[in-house]
Amino acid sequence: MATVSASLAMTNGGQSNRGESDQDESDRNDQPAQPRAGSALALRLTLAFLGVALATVALLALLTAVLASADVGSLASRQRTELTGAIAAAGGASWQSTRSWASADLSPVLDLAAHTGAEVEVRDDAGQVVHASPAFGRQRGLPQYSAPVVVRGTRVGTVVTRFTHVGLSSAVNALERALFRAIAGAAGLAALVALITGLGVARRITRPVERIIAVTRAMSRGERTARVGQVRAPAELAELGTALDRMADNLDRQEQLRRDMVADVAHELRTPVAVLQAGHEALLDGITEPTPDQLASLRDEVLRLARMVSDLQEMAAADAAALQLTLRDCDLADVAALATDSLAPRFEAASIRLERDLAPAPVLGDARWLHQIVTNLLTNALKYTLPGGNVAVRTTLAGPDAVLSVADTGVGIPADELPLIFDRFWRGRQANQTSGTGIGLAIATQLAQAHGGRLSARSEPGHGTEMTLTVPTAG
Repeated sequence: MATVSASLAMTNGGQSNRGESDQDESDRNDQPAQPRAGSALALRLTLAFLGVALATVALLALLTAVLASADVGSLASRQRTELTGAIAAAGGASWQSTRSWASADLSPVLDLAAHTGAEVEVRDDAGQVVHASPAFGRQRGLPQYSAPVVVRGTRVGTVVTRFTHVGLSSAVNALERALFRAIAGAAGLAALVALITGLGVARRITRPVERIIAVTRAMSRGERTARVGQVRAPAELAELGTALDRMADNLDRQEQLRRDMVADVAHELRTPVAVLQAGHEALLDGITEPTPDQLASLRDEVLRLARMVSDLQEMAAADAAALQLTLRDCDLADVAALATDSLAPRFEAASIRLERDLAPAPVLGDARWLHQIVTNLLTNALKYTLPGGNVAVRTTLAGPDAVLSVADTGVGIPADELPLIFDRFWRGRQANQTSGTGIGLAIATQLAQAHGGRLSARSEPGHGTEMTLTVPTAG
């Protein structure tokens, strides 16, 4: 029997190894074709930073140019209006010296206009042109400004000016060009700073991303020891790396538990199967007689096998319990009373006192699966409590929750094993002396979570263990 089992294990292992090898080879063949996600992400982030910076600078430059140009234009217009007024004042002085436009010396007016880059036309009080600069008529497309010529409160004429591209206009154009050059230079500098900053930030983000991707690919190839470790990254990416490492640790622990479970089940199966085989062969060969004691011994071994199969069936049922719950109003105290009544004979046979303190605790749940939770907790307490000890079952209300506790005076649980007792197939050092597959508390935990509750434990080696079930109350 052992030889056949070993052969099956080797065959399955060989198939598994070949499958993993083929998968690994496929992954390695596909690996070169995959782009470097980190590099592509860095490029996209850098371009995004640069694009946002350029768009912002362009918008700012446009607004600055428009507003600055409007301000410069307004300032130039005021200056031209004031210059036109000054030219009109000069014209008034020329008229006053002769009190006539016909004999007035207008050369000061023309000189002042030429000095400021303006073409001027002087008109009398009737609007007739008295004198005009030679180029005044050729500058019809330019804006013109006018100012009255007033002498001692009397208007004697009008001065009309048109400013050319020299003088004040030239200064205005030079100022606008300098302003545009300054804006363009600032935009270029901002783009350069954005590019450098984008490269730095993108590298800081993509370096841990590349590390996480590399570790994920290594894990997909079966490298169970691959871990991200400590990375210098933004908090979210660092948390992602930590979560990935925790997931890998949990997978390793679950894999180890699965292997331990297979070994435990094989160990548990080996003894009853060997006894059954030897007993049946002895009966078939006529070595022993089919006495009641002999048949009872074989029946005990069959019951051991049935118990293990039942445990595995319960685990499969617990997996689907969340989808199969039939929630109704029930009392956790009544559920606990039924469970203790059904197990009372076993406690009496083991010389363990079973105490009850069951206060009403209404909940919305599936009485069948709640009964399973209480039964598993009581059975677990029964296994690890020595004869003469006691187990206490209590129900109570604690705020919005109904609470059930099962406290025993058993051997207790070491502190390093306490966080693991609710894992599937976990069997601690104390469990080596008892039978079982280590799924009772795992099933209870899963059923508690399906009811929206939780299962917790506190223990001290040598002073017993207390299991606490908390379930939301009805309503």
